[in-house]
Amino acid sequence: MAAVPGSPQAGRAKLADVAKLAGVSVGTASKALNGSGRMRPETRQRVLAAVKELDFRPNQNAQSLHTGRSWTVGLMTTDGIGRFSTPVLLGAEDALGAGKISVLLCDTRGDAIREQHHLGNLMDRRVDGIIVTGRRTDPRPPLTGIEEIPTVYALSPSTDPDDMSVVSDDRSGAQLAVEHLLMTGRTRIAHVTGPAHHAAARDRAQHTVEQLERASLELSTGRVHFGEWSEAWGRRAAEAILRTAPDTDAFFCGNDQIARGVADSLRENGVDVPRKVAVVGYDNWDVMALACRPPLTTIDTDLAEIGRQAALRLLDAIGGNPEPGVRTVPCRLVVRESS
Repeated sequence: MAAVPGSPQAGRAKLADVAKLAGVSVGTASKALNGSGRMRPETRQRVLAAVKELDFRPNQNAQSLHTGRSWTVGLMTTDGIGRFSTPVLLGAEDALGAGKISVLLCDTRGDAIREQHHLGNLMDRRVDGIIVTGRRTDPRPPLTGIEEIPTVYALSPSTDPDDMSVVSDDRSGAQLAVEHLLMTGRTRIAHVTGPAHHAAARDRAQHTVEQLERASLELSTGRVHFGEWSEAWGRRAAEAILRTAPDTDAFFCGNDQIARGVADSLRENGVDVPRKVAVVGYDNWDVMALACRPPLTTIDTDLAEIGRQAALRLLDAIGGNPEPGVRTVPCRLVVRESS
């Protein structure tokens, strides 16, 4: 069907078209795109959605001259594998790309010298802001020498409470898992997780114990089983728990790899999952969760939303409205056949 003359489809969309579709004034739409002005995150998101729908393309050269901005943002990761950081970065890029902001991806591979090298390049390019992420939830030292560049830490929070960080709410994740198991009638729950020196393992274990105590229960073995983030550890732990606490009727695991190992061990020992013993994992990594037999009930940490929220906070900070502190993103329960 031919485009109606005067409609955004008849030619290149204008800022007024974006404002009309988003239900805001032209001035508000301009501020949302420029990352300036104080406004509700929902308003900024409506404008960015309208930009994407209309394929609005602002004149970047004119904007740069007018605002003094480069319209580029650095995305820095310490996770060369990308298992956790890639969904975070994709979520951030979606939010930034809707505002036609270019993204420069830097992989430090966990090397401090490489990190400083990338920082120097980003500063030379006069990026408007930086998002930093990694493969673990352990707090990390803040970047140095970038005092004038707005920075948001995603998944791996900054150790400085005055910095802006967006993280997963492990407390809500443990609560969802334990409540789900209790609702299915499980009362003898074992917790198998990763290394005790990892924040994710410690925090999830602590929240699990707290949730059981609220129900006047304790772990079936009387302790948390710390080990490795691996299927092999899950198999070994399950076999040991079956010997020492044979009345265990559920396993809540610190990640999906461990949970898959537990499920394998239970199946090999003739234990029906979930009829006799339920299994719940953590992370909703489909490579593990869907390949598990039976498919794994797990906690989704919503990594893409962490990235999106980090990007929106960065846009606010670039606009002169930073909100220091840690913001958490709720987890969600994904129920499959293992429970």
